[in-house]
Amino acid sequence: MKQWARVTAVVGLSALVLAACGEAPDEAGGTTDESAAPAASGGSGGGEAADFTGCMVTDAGGVDDRSFNEAADRGLTQAESELGITKTVLESSAATDYTPNVEQLVGQDCDLIVGVGFLLAEAVGTAATANPEETFALIDSTLEEPADNVKPLLFNTAEAAFLGGYLAAGMSESGTVATFGGIPIPPVTIFMDGFVDGVAYHNEQNGTDVQVLGWDKETQEGTFTGDFENQANGQTTTENFISQGADIILPVAGPVGLGAAAAAEASGTARLIWVDSDGYESAEQYGPLFISSVLKNIDAAVFTTTQEAIDGGFSSEPYVGTLENGGVGLAPFHDFEDEVPQELKDQLTEIQDGIVAGDITVESPASP
Repeated sequence: MKQWARVTAVVGLSALVLAACGEAPDEAGGTTDESAAPAASGGSGGGEAADFTGCMVTDAGGVDDRSFNEAADRGLTQAESELGITKTVLESSAATDYTPNVEQLVGQDCDLIVGVGFLLAEAVGTAATANPEETFALIDSTLEEPADNVKPLLFNTAEAAFLGGYLAAGMSESGTVATFGGIPIPPVTIFMDGFVDGVAYHNEQNGTDVQVLGWDKETQEGTFTGDFENQANGQTTTENFISQGADIILPVAGPVGLGAAAAAEASGTARLIWVDSDGYESAEQYGPLFISSVLKNIDAAVFTTTQEAIDGGFSSEPYVGTLENGGVGLAPFHDFEDEVPQELKDQLTEIQDGIVAGDITVESPASP
């Protein structure tokens, strides 16, 4: 069997970090949202918080996507509440909205403009080149040509998804689990890579033979619904997986995952592991279905980047969220706390320690 992960030693047992607290970006959506704080004075970064305008352009799916857009918006909302900034958010409903939305915010003299998602890289890069006095943050992507006024906010979610895959394999009763994505881009496939490797590692360490539907890491080919909006596609895809025996599914598709949750609920047997945010809280209507969630703490990264811009400490050095710095992690088990065996919890603790120590190697072509 191919060695997906290698353990040379496991040093000590520390408590498993089930809810990471590192820096992570939030994705905001919806119509323009301006706080009641005083209007921004313009300029890029620095200045008093009351004169600072933090702006955001979401990816498609909207602020209420229960996933990465919502997480990004949460970080900017925290800055509005705790730092007193003025907040402005523009929602993108299609790819054609990215460039005009970014340009509109540039025209409003925002002090920081956050582009939420890999697909906004071109729009942000073009605006940053044309407006070197403006300050930008870009979630889940770097620019082809790095710019001094753009800070990438990146996440090595393969590490946390590895834990999610191991958990899924340990909790599966059918011996078959599944994953699918919205579209095949690095911020999506990195979750799928880690998940598949975590299942393989469980098989290697425990002599099991849990199968994964929906993703082949070697060929980088698998199941995608085609967008981040159509929940019906997520429901149909999940129904297909369930019909093939999958009892735990990891949807990596933003609000499309809500369709997966509907299918799991209707089945009466399937359960989910959510991504980006804690699904038990962000999609609480399906809370009893979530064994856990693979967290990408976008909100903390957006908040911290905003704070740095206010304080004059903004830099273009990329932020990379990991298990070690709390930028990614595994959410609490919530309703499944008593169902997850203690032995499995202990194994997850050891694995996390091993990843942080560098003794367990987790790799993905999409890793930052």
